[in-house]
Amino acid sequence: MKLSDIKPTEIPAYYTTYTSKVEEGTLIDLLQKSIEKARKFLTNIPVEKTHFAYAPEKWTVADLVQHLIDAERIFAYRALRIARFDKTPLPSFEENDYAKMAQTNRRTLPDLINEYTTVRQSTLQLFSSFSDEMLQNTGTASGQNISVRAIGFIILGHEIHHFNVLTERYFTTENFW
Repeated sequence: MKLSDIKPTEIPAYYTTYTSKVEEGTLIDLLQKSIEKARKFLTNIPVEKTHFAYAPEKWTVADLVQHLIDAERIFAYRALRIARFDKTPLPSFEENDYAKMAQTNRRTLPDLINEYTTVRQSTLQLFSSFSDEMLQNTGTASGQNISVRAIGFIILGHEIHHFNVLTERYFTTENFW
């Protein structure tokens, strides 16, 4: 299953900002490839930059990686609920509230990278377990209609988006991605 298989009615328009960044390929192959690619990207960030923010009131590198972890868990949970034909509308989440409560100042970059990799491996296993019918199932999240397969590509695009932010705003002289 590829991104081009997804109908416009399966994905809220605001998520196309993320999915437009995803290369061509099957969801499972792209999730698999992303594990090592993300690990390589993140391990190239100097550990002394873990708690660096490019401007006041902006997230640190650690905050941003934790955001990716939290968001992927939430997206995967949504995918699981919708894949299992749970028709309960799923609420949105306030990412800045999560960031405030995460206490990333207590975390090391290697620890965050290990957690991020583990979460992505879990996401890969989850999506690999879904049948075609489950992947095409739709539900409601954040007040919008969305399919399980769209969520998978959103996860990939969300990662790319934030890795681009890291490259452009945090490490403008270094290109890790």
